[in-house]
Amino acid sequence: MNLQLALDRLTWDECFQLSEETEAYVDWIEVGTGVIKEYGLSIVRQIKKFYPNKVIVADMKTCDAGSHEAIQAFEAGADITTVMAFSANKTIVDTLEVGNKYNKRIMIDLLGITDRQRLLQLQQLGVDLVSLHFGKDMQKQGELGSEHFSLTEGIINLEVAIAGGITLDSLPGVLKTRPNTIIVGSAITKAKNPREAAAAMKGLLSK
Repeated sequence: MNLQLALDRLTWDECFQLSEETEAYVDWIEVGTGVIKEYGLSIVRQIKKFYPNKVIVADMKTCDAGSHEAIQAFEAGADITTVMAFSANKTIVDTLEVGNKYNKRIMIDLLGITDRQRLLQLQQLGVDLVSLHFGKDMQKQGELGSEHFSLTEGIINLEVAIAGGITLDSLPGVLKTRPNTIIVGSAITKAKNPREAAAAMKGLLSK
């Protein structure tokens, strides 16, 4: 199971410091949307340069101009780029085609999606990687609960990443849903000792 470190709402220097501190325990490094908006894709390029053996996720949250934005992300060194599930089917198909061309992957962000029928439509389009995303604003209204996992439950041939204020305390409950990837941001990046926090989480994933 992968541990994905989400770098968001951070400075350039903080992103690199945290990546260095947690490198031994993190499988995927996500360059968050806010960081990309602040520094552009140059930070994706630099993180890939420093961590060539890590899977780099560019959280572009693409919802239009799919081909163009996917090319931008992959040319900058991203191994995965994100596309919103509510995007037009054409946008999603275009990004998948670019992914195939570059031998890279598209992660479909399910933020705001509540209809399982959309998951089946996405699979028919060729989607095989999704993110169950309990957003930052949603987290203000409550914690990640079992009802949030029902969207992807029982759907085969679909890799699932889960994000949403996951902490060391809530992680065991999340693991019961058997996701492929756990996405963690603040519980590591805001920890007093990010290295120890990442090590503890990776330890639970490895059991």
